[in-house]
Amino acid sequence: MPAKLVKPGSPNPPAPRTPGPVASTGAVHAASEPTKQPHQTLDHQTLDRSVRAVMARLSGGVSMHAFVEAWTDWAYHMGESPGRQLELVERAQQSALKLMAHAAGIGPDTPPFTPKPYDHRFGHPDWQKLPFRMWQQGFLAVQDWWDHATDHLRGLRPEDADRARFIARQTLDTVSPSNFPALNPEIIAATLATGGGNLTEGAAHVVQDMVKTLTQAHDPVPEEFRLGEVLARTPGTVVFRNELFELIQYAPQTGQVRAEPILIVPAWIMKYYILDLSPHNSMVKYLVGQGFTVFMISWCNPTAEQADLSLEDYRTKGVMAALDAVGRIVPDRKVHSVGYCLGGTMLAIAAATMARDGDDRLASITLMAAQVDFAEAGELLLFVDESQVAFLEDMMWDQGYLDRSQMARTFSTIRAEDLIWSRAVRRYFLGQDDLPTDMGVWAADTTRMPARMHGEYLRGLFLENRLTAGRFAVGGRVIALKDIAAPMFVVATEVDHIAPWRSVYKTQLFTDCDLTFVLTSGGHNSGIVNVPGDPRSTFFLSHRPAGASYAGPDEWLRRAEARGGSWWLAWKDWLEAQNEEFVPPPATGAPDRGLAPIMPAPGTYVFQT
Repeated sequence: MPAKLVKPGSPNPPAPRTPGPVASTGAVHAASEPTKQPHQTLDHQTLDRSVRAVMARLSGGVSMHAFVEAWTDWAYHMGESPGRQLELVERAQQSALKLMAHAAGIGPDTPPFTPKPYDHRFGHPDWQKLPFRMWQQGFLAVQDWWDHATDHLRGLRPEDADRARFIARQTLDTVSPSNFPALNPEIIAATLATGGGNLTEGAAHVVQDMVKTLTQAHDPVPEEFRLGEVLARTPGTVVFRNELFELIQYAPQTGQVRAEPILIVPAWIMKYYILDLSPHNSMVKYLVGQGFTVFMISWCNPTAEQADLSLEDYRTKGVMAALDAVGRIVPDRKVHSVGYCLGGTMLAIAAATMARDGDDRLASITLMAAQVDFAEAGELLLFVDESQVAFLEDMMWDQGYLDRSQMARTFSTIRAEDLIWSRAVRRYFLGQDDLPTDMGVWAADTTRMPARMHGEYLRGLFLENRLTAGRFAVGGRVIALKDIAAPMFVVATEVDHIAPWRSVYKTQLFTDCDLTFVLTSGGHNSGIVNVPGDPRSTFFLSHRPAGASYAGPDEWLRRAEARGGSWWLAWKDWLEAQNEEFVPPPATGAPDRGLAPIMPAPGTYVFQT
């Protein structure tokens, strides 16, 4: 049966749990049960954790330690680097001269400073008119100066330089001229055109958002994007359910199907239907239409009652339980496994464990925007240190999970220009409603993270990078990705702030199997939902035979050739080459093996709030 729902902010939240014995999960610590410090009693430790939990809630889960450490390290090394100081003075002088020359019309018409490719705050044409152009150029000049001021410096820890740059960028974003009605020509034009109606409508939006924040209300899926009717509507049946996930078997759309089925493991950080959006951009619909039998894991949205779910639970009660169920429905066939984002990381762990134990049920492994090595995990890694992880652990220990809003703020901060400031200008000063799209609706339909599992993930993978360091144990024995023999298809996206493509590429460094690598245009989500027929789509593809020598990402990119179109087509061809036999479609479920059909897709877990 579905897990009982407990909404955040309910009148009777669970009491903080007292740390107990540490459960064995191999080399991964139980995040909610840290080792007690010497000479500290259990009561004293509980007091410390309770105080930090309150501080974490007040700060949105952000530890100030990383900020203080980064600025202290940067300021110290800048103070003993007179050459860099002189260089920055000269750069400020040069920037000022460029601005004055541009204002006076001397030199080329091209502005001396341009926004970053992902910064759309100055897209309105009136930003090219005076005086708005000079306000924009002044802001971009300051931004350029800080980018150089926080560049890597001899003796300065690289991560502290990156942290200082990130903090400087976030601070500058608060004073961008685009944020102020009197300095933003788009707001001025809208105010004149509507007689101030945009500001009245924006004020109403401010009140709505404040109430929603204070009440922690979760927006329902808009009526025009109803789940099961508009989104996640590919016909299928839930054929298995436990406390962690529902397994959907999709109905065949061809008279004959490929003999070997596909099992998709989505990320549990969001709901599965990113891969089954609208009919025109559903990966599931595309695969079924190509003659594949597709199974999908739909994770539950965990509550405080499930705080002790571990990474190992997600492997055994999740991936392995799903694989067992698929094997009962389609017996005597290997399975093509597909993992997206964190689901791909978990799939890689499961595959390495299976290889170690001699379990050869996987016909192939596809990893989409999934990392196995976290040494270059992008801006998410900037503030993952011991202090930050402990801060989050204590907050999750208190409330039982990492809440939806806390996770959403993290991703929004990485792309603050678009996801925070540009949205605020549109909503509060231009009076525009957020126009719902299928992907936007999915992005807003967030989930919680169980305290123990998320702590283990942050500490064991993000912070200590154990999987590729040979220190990640399952069942008390270390696993190695090099044990995997099944062919792999690894997909990275060019503009990915969550799983940078060079980090995803390193899968080739830690494996020896036959591996096809794809680098596709787009971001973490848009690059994966890459529908055939989009003229803007391009991708690079390469094949590494089993046991071949490793080539670094930059060398690989220099030699790679761009291809037009969607990578889905190349993936389909690759899957077909692994799976050439056609058979009649399997029955839905396996009642004689304890897997009677339960209900139509998309099931119940996808509706949990």
